[in-house]
Amino acid sequence: MASPFFFVGKKEKGKLRPTQDYRRLNHGTIKNAYPLPLVSDLIDKLKDAQIFLKLDLHNGYNNVQIKDGDQWKAAFKTNRGLFEPTVMFFGLMNSPTTFQAFMDDVLGDFMAEGWCLVYMDNILIYSETEDQHRDRTIRLLQRLKEQDLYLKPHKCKFDVREIDFLGLIIRPGEIAMDRTKLSGISEWPAPTTVTGVRSFTRFTNFYRKFIGNYSAIAKPLYDLTKKGVQFKWTGACEAAFQTLKRRFQKQPVLRLPDPKRPFIIETDASKWASGGVLRQQGPDGELHPCGYISHAFDAAEQNYEIYDRELFAINLTYFRTAQKLNRRQARWSLILSMFDLRLVHVPRKDMVQSDALSRQEDHVHGIDNDNEDVILLPDRLFINVVDVELQDKLRTRLGSDDFHRMALEVLTTSSVPPIKSSLTDWEVNNSLIRCKGWIYVLDDVVLRREITRTIHEGQPFGHPGQFGTLDLVERDYWWPGMAKFVKSFMDGCAVCQQIKINTHPTKVGIQPIPSTPNTTPFQIITMDLITDLPESEGFDTIMVMVDHSSSKGAIFIPCTKKLDAPQAAELLL
Repeated sequence: MASPFFFVGKKEKGKLRPTQDYRRLNHGTIKNAYPLPLVSDLIDKLKDAQIFLKLDLHNGYNNVQIKDGDQWKAAFKTNRGLFEPTVMFFGLMNSPTTFQAFMDDVLGDFMAEGWCLVYMDNILIYSETEDQHRDRTIRLLQRLKEQDLYLKPHKCKFDVREIDFLGLIIRPGEIAMDRTKLSGISEWPAPTTVTGVRSFTRFTNFYRKFIGNYSAIAKPLYDLTKKGVQFKWTGACEAAFQTLKRRFQKQPVLRLPDPKRPFIIETDASKWASGGVLRQQGPDGELHPCGYISHAFDAAEQNYEIYDRELFAINLTYFRTAQKLNRRQARWSLILSMFDLRLVHVPRKDMVQSDALSRQEDHVHGIDNDNEDVILLPDRLFINVVDVELQDKLRTRLGSDDFHRMALEVLTTSSVPPIKSSLTDWEVNNSLIRCKGWIYVLDDVVLRREITRTIHEGQPFGHPGQFGTLDLVERDYWWPGMAKFVKSFMDGCAVCQQIKINTHPTKVGIQPIPSTPNTTPFQIITMDLITDLPESEGFDTIMVMVDHSSSKGAIFIPCTKKLDAPQAAELLL
């Protein structure tokens, strides 16, 4: 097996890069899942950087040797014969991940110290002071020398305050788009094929963080690239294309986020979209954008209630106080509960940017009026409604069992609990004992059954199954052995048993015996025994014989469980 060999042009004028067509080899290669670093994660580490140094390795991939005995796999053919490379080349599927793993191994300790970034053959050192930067530069160059790694001097930049790295211009505290890469954006012709559209969107997608409402603006272009869609350059496509070009020509600048300082997320939602701006206060006391995001609602999301659409835009003021959340709201609230945040309502007139992001003309398919009266759904339609009557019953029974009484005494006094484990996860809240937020139900079978029945039978979508019922019950309540209790309750629910479909029967169901017309009596009979009955006159079993031929009559014969085959035959005769 040998791969074709050819040259491709480099960015440097007149220079060529040797390349092999390894598609056949890659087809049978197991992909290396080693992760490449995210550019956004790397850039976020530069918040305190004041001085930069950028290095570019010479022949990066060629610094990794191919394992002895495997060189033949990467063989390539030329007009001068067949060659087996001893080092890694471009074109091999696992070359990028292998080289990244190699660089992480060489410079991993510097990266862990927080002053070195590595992306493939691009190395960036950043420091806060000149002395610190000089020391780090010496350490890095010494390490590269020890590993026999060489640099391209014309691509290296030392001790600068502004540097281009991974397509971005980085300055102390801020980032911008690379002006070199944007130089031809104004002359970019309108695409005439799907390939041309993909080329443009790939370029713009890299810088989407700088463009507010990017997803909505570019939606007509992305729709053209969908499978089965015929290419047709419409007015909406042209408008999206020109809008993106104008946005990029403005070359917006973003502030590097500082995780030690508070953020301000300005969000808003309309009927058609949600938009947001991440801001942080700079040294000048002004709020500067750190990034933009927007999301055009799909058909299902447009049907969300107003509070769901506002929650989609991180508006939780209502939901942080109310306890009646549906599953979608509870999921979003759980995610946001991981953050230390404070929610403030800001009028639309003071939310110009985020309000505009959610009300672009691209989104609107009708009239949107946020100020119309909104009727909230009644409480009974929420899935996890807490029954007030049940809680009142729990309050009246407070302290009625031994554990309840002991826990109540410990939680309301300073006494030492008489059990090994402390009750640090327990509390008395609103006259109810709670464990980790769940209401504890005392050891009362009737009360536990009533709670389970109320939740199981009170759903607007019918009776949920065993696990669905358990999920609903354990949202608010807890008691030891709750899962086993719910299963036992479900096994006794008449409605569920009647509509339940047994997909895994343990025995063959009873089949009716077809009747045969014009037959004489006792031509077709069946027999069975009813055993273990209370003994009466020496008998504890009944033999049941049914005539299926004519009369369908049944004959009952008393006998004993010790009946054997000859005795059974004698009774039948």
